[in-house]
This record gives sequence, structure tokens and C-alpha cells, in this order.
Amino acid sequence: MQKIIVPLILLLLVGCATDMPVESFSQRDMSIIYNSAADLLEEKEYELAANEFLNIEREYPYSNWSEQALIMASYSYFEGKRYKDAISQLTRYTQLYPNGNNLAYANYLIGQSYYLQIANVGRDQYNAKHALERFNAILERFPNSDYAADARLKKDLAIDHIAGSVMEIGRFYQKRKQFTAAINRFKEVISEYQTTSHIEEALARYSDSYLALGIYVEAQTSAAILGYNYPNSNWYNYIYGELTQAGLKPKEEPETWIRRVWRTDK
Repeated sequence: MQKIIVPLILLLLVGCATDMPVESFSQRDMSIIYNSAADLLEEKEYELAANEFLNIEREYPYSNWSEQALIMASYSYFEGKRYKDAISQLTRYTQLYPNGNNLAYANYLIGQSYYLQIANVGRDQYNAKHALERFNAILERFPNSDYAADARLKKDLAIDHIAGSVMEIGRFYQKRKQFTAAINRFKEVISEYQTTSHIEEALARYSDSYLALGIYVEAQTSAAILGYNYPNSNWYNYIYGELTQAGLKPKEEPETWIRRVWRTDK
């Protein structure tokens, strides 16, 4: 179950509409609309609540309540798992209120909306990359906000998912003996995602693919790096066995691609 951080302003707004300053009305009483929306939200009628909050913005676009109503509408869509609608309204919020009080939260909720749409398995990196973009924005622009710690965690998970998606494509090509295409995917993981949970497999499959092509220096170097950094890895045991069957051993050569890109400061 995902833990979603709710900003204090949202908690204060719900049920407290009558405490807010109100302009003169020409249409429906703003407090009536707001309290109706808050009641619907509490009753988990999320789409109806979102529509009511948006009514405030439509009917009173220049009121003191318009900004908060837009955030509340977005939150209602989010709670109702209408993530695309939430993203649309939150994006509009960031455009209308570039210095708004809820800008950090808007970015956080956009990131969460993308993050919760990430499939457990699949090659589509769209949602993971957009979630990563928003979590990075929070860490860069709002490093001391209430959302930074969770954004940092979700950022790492999004990166891991992206690496996993690349690995899946690499495995697809390797299984079909399209080794050059597979190597290119494993290269991407090795060069861009060395701190993810997929790095051991990437090193092993990179070595295995070069071994299949008869290019032994890259195969041996990758295996040597894997063994040095992850000596107890099952993937190292696997590739060590494959090299042994070919009459080879892990051996690091400095003038190889993998040696040049491998970082020692992780």
C-alpha cells in the first residue's frame, strides 16, 4: 500500500471552508460549493468532489479560494485513481501558480501519479521517466520540503524500474541470439544504472553475449569486474562456469569499453 503525504493545508481546508475570506457572490455561495465538495471527498465520491472543487475555480477564478480548490480537485482525482486527470489539473496548477504555496506538493503528487502507473513488468518506461523527472524537481527545488525524503526513495525505485525495463529488452534480444542488440541494452544499464539491483545480471549477460560472439577480452573483463565487486553473486558463479567451459577465466583488461565506464566511486 502506497503511503501518500498529504500537506497540512489540505487537512485544514476540508471542513473549514466557512473560515476563509469570501468575496461578494454573483453566483452560488462559494462556501456551499466548497463544503459540498469536502463532504463528497470525505464520502469517497472522488469524481463528484473533483467536479465541485473545479466549480469554484470556474465560478470564482480570481477568488482567494481558486488556487486551493484546484489543488483539492487534483487530490480528489488522485484519491480516485484518476491519475491522468490528476496530472492534467496539477500541471495546470504549476502553470497558473508558478510561485504557489502548494507548488512542491503539486510536483510531488504529479510524480506519485506517474509512479503509481508504473507496471511491475513491461518495457514501457514512460511513467517511470516522468515520475523521475518530478522527483528530481522536488529534490532540486524543494530539498527541505516535507516531500523530499519520499521523493528520494521513489526516485531510486523509478531508476531501478527503468533499468529493469532495459534489461528486459536485452534479455529478449539475447534469447533470440541477437547479441549485438542485447549488448547495447546491457551497456546502457552498465553505464547509466550501475547502482541498481540489475547491475550483476547486466555484467553477466554482457559477458555472456560477448562470449557468444567470440570477443573474449570484453567477456573476461566484465566477468572480472563482476567477481571483484560481487564475489558471492549467483550471476558471477554462472558466468565463471560459462568462461571455464570455453577454456577462459575472468581477466581484467584496461583497454576495454567496460573498464572505461565502470565507476569505482559507487
